[in-house]
Amino acid sequence: MRQFAELFAELDGSTSTLHKVQALRAYFENASAEDAAWAVYFLSGGKPKRTVPTRTLREVALQVSGLPDWLFEESYQAVGDLAETIAHVLPMASNTTNNTHGLAWWMQQRILPLRSLPDEERIQAVQICWNELNAAERFLFVKLVGGGFRVGVSKLLVTRALAQVSGLDAKVIATRMMGYADGSNQPSAEQFNALLAADSASDGGAESGRTGQPLPFFLANPLQEEPEVLGHLSDWLVEWKFDGIRAQVVKDCGQVWVWSRGEELVSEQFPELQTAFAHWPEGSILDGEILVWQGDSPAGFNALQGRLNRKVVGKKLMADSPVVFLAYDLLRLGGNNTVNSPQRERRAMLEAFYVANAGQSEVNGMPRFLLSERVMAGSWNELKILREESRARGVEGFMLKHLDSRYGVGRTKADGLWWKWKVDPMTVDCVLVYAQRGHGRRASLYTDYTFAVWETPPASAAQAQEVAQAIANGEKVEQTVARGLPRLVPFAKAYSGLTDEEFKEVDRVIRKHTVDKFGPVRTVKPVLVFELGFEAISRSNRHKCGVAVRFPRMLRIRHDKPLHEADHLAALEALLPPENAV
Repeated sequence: MRQFAELFAELDGSTSTLHKVQALRAYFENASAEDAAWAVYFLSGGKPKRTVPTRTLREVALQVSGLPDWLFEESYQAVGDLAETIAHVLPMASNTTNNTHGLAWWMQQRILPLRSLPDEERIQAVQICWNELNAAERFLFVKLVGGGFRVGVSKLLVTRALAQVSGLDAKVIATRMMGYADGSNQPSAEQFNALLAADSASDGGAESGRTGQPLPFFLANPLQEEPEVLGHLSDWLVEWKFDGIRAQVVKDCGQVWVWSRGEELVSEQFPELQTAFAHWPEGSILDGEILVWQGDSPAGFNALQGRLNRKVVGKKLMADSPVVFLAYDLLRLGGNNTVNSPQRERRAMLEAFYVANAGQSEVNGMPRFLLSERVMAGSWNELKILREESRARGVEGFMLKHLDSRYGVGRTKADGLWWKWKVDPMTVDCVLVYAQRGHGRRASLYTDYTFAVWETPPASAAQAQEVAQAIANGEKVEQTVARGLPRLVPFAKAYSGLTDEEFKEVDRVIRKHTVDKFGPVRTVKPVLVFELGFEAISRSNRHKCGVAVRFPRMLRIRHDKPLHEADHLAALEALLPPENAV
């Protein structure tokens, strides 16, 4: 435990990629195989189920530390992280010298058993654990049991470190690690040794030995320039870019496995796909997108969200939100990888696979296997004109794939080029109304914001200022509305898009104009207008404003825009796709 806690602190405290890889390599070279197995699991994104509710952790910390609730809350707000707060406020442990057990022992003997204990026994067990751990280990312990483990290291760096330790190609390690961080996986010494085993596969991509495993996803880079810089259009495969769930479907050992890009096994969430693809030939892996399909076009992402993270998907939900798998690429056929074949050959194989299998892939009279359309155009200019139809088609723009490109690992240009050429984001001018402190290095700044638009446009600048002053005076919304004033309607939260200096600037404004607080949230007098960008918008019954936006991001602070000129709810509703319009 101590060894991994020291690694965690070293990774968290460094911004140097080289230093992080060196620290990872040193750990993997010295840790036992069973400890290293769990370390790989956590560092590559594994998140076991929470074993102790954060509310319980807080209550136990208050009891052990003897702090009053208000002081603990102030400490938490200053630090910005519950685990770090608890590690600081607890008295010094009395039994740390006897803590010689590694990460695997702590996971198997102490942390995972907490989930099945009654509340009273769980509280006692947590106290015993804290008394055997130093401050750094307590911090890590709370992160692990509370389900909040995060560290500033990418899976790519873990892969590089393991490649250096083993002497294998990083692509081989990446392939073996696919699915390693899935919640159903139980890390073991045998698994770790299999990751580093000598490569004897003729195709250069030895497998992990576990059935139903996907291959590493190849990711596209955003195209920031005009497409003409890419050369001749005839060298590129052009496809529509859909807004669904990127997935790989694997047919292996008589079963169908569906994996998300986040390496989560999501087969149970889409049982109709398992049924539809049961006839696929053994040893097949296809890359594509899962979409809710209604009529002859995709529904918005909001329609797909209802299908996610469900252990049981009922017949009604499947009927209301029918899904399809839109295939982009063929990665394995008959057990043989095709990832090193050029894109033009993989596309031809995919088309042949589709012709052979599409007719049998129906469930309840609906085709579940579709082929991504190859978009044809005579020039880049023609393609630009087609791109303007993206939102009407329910897509985000184009994918551009060089016909000579191989199927790489991650977002790399080493194996060829894939670009995502998305349409510009939708934008709206809105008002900052609530703020909350960030986390980690942003814990001392207010960086997480809630934005609002006017329900109806103010009659004048003076009326908008009257609303702002009413909020500053603590007047309730019902009172301002009763006086005939328009209201500001919250609709989105965002915490990215600004520079560090801009965040500091906004933080100063928030501190100057905070008028109320409830828990960690501050009510702010509306004085700042922002331009907010987002990828999509849909109707939502879960939001009081009636709409939900996807991937909101702050584009700029509108110092030039007065409060009364911020957008209103009708402007948001005008951006809704036709099927969502009233």
